[in-house]
Amino acid sequence: MALPACAARALGPPLQPDREAPARTTCPRRHSRVEAELAASRPGSVAASVRAGPPRGVSRGFNSQPLLDEPLKASSSLAGAARAPLFALLARGRRRRMHDLRRRWDLGSLCRALLTRGLAALGHSLKHVLGAIFSKIFGPLASVGNMDEKSNKLLLALVMLFLFAVIVLQYVCPGTECQLLRLQAFSSPMPDPYRSEDESSARFVPRYNFSRGDLLRKVDFDIKGDDLIVFLHIQKTGGTTFGRHLVRNIQLEQPCECRVGQKKCTCHRPGKRETWLFSRFSTGWSCGLHADWTELTSCVPAVVDSKRDARLRPSRWRIFQILDAASKDRRGSPNTNPGANSPSSTKSRNTSKNGKNFHYITILRDPVSRYLSEWRHVQRGATWKASLHVCDGRPPTSEELPSCYTGDDWSGCPLKEFMDCPYNLANNRQVRMLSDLTLVGCYNLSVMPEKQRNKVLLESAKSNLKHMAFFGLTEFQRKTQYLFEKTFNMNFISPFTQYNTTRASSVEINEEIQKRIEGLNFLDMELYSYAKDLFLQRYQFMRQKEHQEARRKRQEQRKFLKGRFLQTHFQSQSQGQSQNPSQNPSQTPNLNANQNVTQNLIPNLIQNLSPKENRESQKQSPGQEQSDGNTSNGTHDYIGSVEKWR
Repeated sequence: MALPACAARALGPPLQPDREAPARTTCPRRHSRVEAELAASRPGSVAASVRAGPPRGVSRGFNSQPLLDEPLKASSSLAGAARAPLFALLARGRRRRMHDLRRRWDLGSLCRALLTRGLAALGHSLKHVLGAIFSKIFGPLASVGNMDEKSNKLLLALVMLFLFAVIVLQYVCPGTECQLLRLQAFSSPMPDPYRSEDESSARFVPRYNFSRGDLLRKVDFDIKGDDLIVFLHIQKTGGTTFGRHLVRNIQLEQPCECRVGQKKCTCHRPGKRETWLFSRFSTGWSCGLHADWTELTSCVPAVVDSKRDARLRPSRWRIFQILDAASKDRRGSPNTNPGANSPSSTKSRNTSKNGKNFHYITILRDPVSRYLSEWRHVQRGATWKASLHVCDGRPPTSEELPSCYTGDDWSGCPLKEFMDCPYNLANNRQVRMLSDLTLVGCYNLSVMPEKQRNKVLLESAKSNLKHMAFFGLTEFQRKTQYLFEKTFNMNFISPFTQYNTTRASSVEINEEIQKRIEGLNFLDMELYSYAKDLFLQRYQFMRQKEHQEARRKRQEQRKFLKGRFLQTHFQSQSQGQSQNPSQNPSQTPNLNANQNVTQNLIPNLIQNLSPKENRESQKQSPGQEQSDGNTSNGTHDYIGSVEKWR
């Protein structure tokens, strides 16, 4: 059907049918649009052949016949003519860009097709390669029978799973450290959880000789009775962390009540309104800020005996009255000789008038690290002005204990100025806080020469430390936890954490400054060496004792199993004799032989009994041979003793 010329001009060139490229006339400049439309509508024309051709990028082949025009083409051409105005309104440059986009889209589809076919070919070749590898590896299995398609898929899935696991492992643990740890886990047993925190060997060469009583620390702590743990908190030794462990991390029948926003916790005994812990986080600074050994041993018994309740914190003036009364009682006692105040007599002061037992504990630290940590703390404004330093019933005068700074605090002081002050209490602080200052005239330096004073203070600190119920070291957190649990038979909920990075470790000092700090704290250096040797020897002693107890339990279990076996053997023999009273004469020698073996085994079993039971068995049958009845009784006694142990 031909269109009028005006309609043809308005409609413009027709569009192609669906899924075909837009048709173009052979010479659009020579022919008008109407003639082009008429030429396209004639069957067998060039435009019709182009319009009926295949899409771009697809060839028909050499022997393909031209498609016959069908009525559907006519309708398609009409539909294209109806849609033509939308395309005709575009400019010629815009149409060219649209044609370029169409060509690019065709190129993209071609690339996608090539990529898909390439991946398929790669997978096919990979399958052949893996099949060849598996045929080489599993040659004997392949000779039994060819693997079917299902087995090939299974092997391929296993290989892919292994590769995926390797990739995930590299993301989770990229280095070789985890691989070495896994190899060590398979090759060596589980490491000791109490290995030295500084990665040194667990065994060491002891320098001091200690007795069994010094190494064995086993306190029968009765939390429901009158026993009291007193924590001597030395500055910058990790005492705050350990104090929090005592109130928040111990498994107790009645745990401490710690409220949010409050530093102190209520640690009452089960069923009582009395405290079992005398520390900063339970009773506060009841004897003064960071009270030392001299203050605590005089103040704690008086506070406990007078108040009967640690919740009532005494006032500052009341503390002076209590300490003054305690010092007067000590000076007015019949034992006025110097030996009464010696460190060896401090055990008598660990019991109050009401029969309370006081168990003192403390934490020590490496002197250089502790000194640097205190310097950094003073730089931030710490002064500890609230410390009483009460000794012999009175605090020191300003002449006995001058101040190192003139202002409100010593904030911002350099390390050199901190070390140059001769009255700095940071020097040898651990020895001073652990010794009995009444032996050297408290803070009066004119009582005795300095050399003699230092010797007395060091020996007093060593003696008090050795007789303490427990002390730990900041550098060995896990061992500290272990010894505390074994000493007081109290377990912590979570293990202690070793922090190797502290404020003191961030301070970079040269060798000269370190030597000077060690010289200023020479008493602390010697005390720490002594404490470390005693601490590690106690740890090794307790570990060996634990291993011996475990070995003894295993031996007793073996004895118990042997006793059960002999008991069942005797019962079976007695049942056999009761069922067969008449025996052949030929069987009598075998029975006598069995009785001889039994008589030889029973004395060995009796020797394994306790000495008391052994004496009782000897009293029951002195100089007599054991009969069958006595044999069974001895076996039952052994079984009963083992059952009692279990």
